Amino acid sequence: MANVTVIGAQWGDEGKGKIVDWLASRADCVVRFQGGHNAGHTLVVGEQVYKISLVPSGIVTGTLSVIGNGVVLDPWALKAEIEKLEGQGVIVTPANFAVADNCPLILPFHRDLDALRETAAGKGKIGTTGRGIGPAYEDKVGRRAIRVCDLAHLDDLDAQLDRLCAHHDALRAGFGEPPIDRNALLEQLREIAPFVLQYAEPVWKRLRDVRKAGKRILFEGAQGVLLDVDHGTYPFVTSSNTVSGTVASGSGVGPSAAGFVLGIVKAYTTRVGSGPFPSELTDETGERLGQRGHEFGTVTARKRRCGWFDAVLVRQTCALSGVTGIALTKIDVLDGFETIKICTGYRLNGEIIDYLPAHAADQAAVEPVYEEMDGWEGTTVGARSWADLPAQAIKYIRRIEELIECPVASVSTSPEREDTILVRDPFEG
Repeated sequence: MANVTVIGAQWGDEGKGKIVDWLASRADCVVRFQGGHNAGHTLVVGEQVYKISLVPSGIVTGTLSVIGNGVVLDPWALKAEIEKLEGQGVIVTPANFAVADNCPLILPFHRDLDALRETAAGKGKIGTTGRGIGPAYEDKVGRRAIRVCDLAHLDDLDAQLDRLCAHHDALRAGFGEPPIDRNALLEQLREIAPFVLQYAEPVWKRLRDVRKAGKRILFEGAQGVLLDVDHGTYPFVTSSNTVSGTVASGSGVGPSAAGFVLGIVKAYTTRVGSGPFPSELTDETGERLGQRGHEFGTVTARKRRCGWFDAVLVRQTCALSGVTGIALTKIDVLDGFETIKICTGYRLNGEIIDYLPAHAADQAAVEPVYEEMDGWEGTTVGARSWADLPAQAIKYIRRIEELIECPVASVSTSPEREDTILVRDPFEG
């Protein structure tokens, strides 16, 4: 059977939670393959609202949910999130939840370093969530990380702690902070270890068995392609690869496992934090988009910057991630606009270009080239078929398809799971 990979095709916050929740109810397994607990998904199921940052969204429907090795894991955040879900009636056991035993851990001094750097950066602020994700990935690549499997061998950590402290104590001294208290850290790890280890296993084996059984796997991406550490608006990016290709390395499956790549795309554009944003609107139109779209971060509650749909960016992210089809979300936020604009190109140094350049100064300097369309009367809220949409809304969707060179697989018309127009079922390939 077909697998499905869901990625954000903008800067994250595209409404992946609802789409993943709907797909998870039909999948046999849901896998997170990158990122940390800086990714927020809001799921609305009936009267219940779930806010999830780390545990795969499938857990709400009882689907086997797996955290792959490409994720950096804050064990205390994991415990808090699971306890919150259990308080909402969600059952989480080793039968339906697993954590890769080779996941690197986010530790308290990672959070410290994250905050210290951002505070000291001044104009160079990247806009991190301050949760230690970046420093944890640095330690992973620097080969000094403490991993989930190490929690079962805490008496043998001296060599790893020597490497960690040699690196971090020097950094901390530069910020006027005391060295890491190794004994306190070990005590914290001893306390949290039993909770995490009950879910720890070589998840690549479990996923191999799921695939052998011909079951459906849903790979759940966090953030968006424009935050990819290689392909995003560097340095205003996250610290992991968010493109679909990371499925293979981040969960221990081969590249053929990705299946149908579904790019989640908002009908306009938003981003949280610092960095370039060519189609950003700082006027009352941008404010209107933000108010109507309830544009506040799930994790941080930070207000999102808003702008018109940028077809240049989405065409680029669809190419970078091999997107098979897009799920267009929040079309209802555009209801009632007299005119709507789409960014179709950029002007840079007097020339028109059709891609986002790599250099930060060029990214900041590009000016959007817009195409204007009439808006629509009436509402798209709750539409579940093309016949329910105003003709001009359909025209807008078709124009997006043309410009991004990728077909629409579904259109979301409200936060409710059922309010979706399905064009192509990703699980049917």
